[in-house]
Amino acid sequence: MPTLSPMSLVLIALVALLIFGPKKLPELGKAFGSSLREFKNATKGLADDEDEKKRDKDQV
Repeated sequence: MPTLSPMSLVLIALVALLIFGPKKLPELGKAFGSSLREFKNATKGLADDEDEKKRDKDQV
């Protein structure tokens, strides 16, 4: 799987800046961060549910 070099990350950032503009980028970053946080919390909840089921099954 190819990795992203620092130069390619800079290029991606510049293209995003040109497409969305400097005023919109912080809003997009905030929205992406909150979406990522919600997804992480949801997957953590699923993992916790699986652990509880496993513990309940082991206790029986």
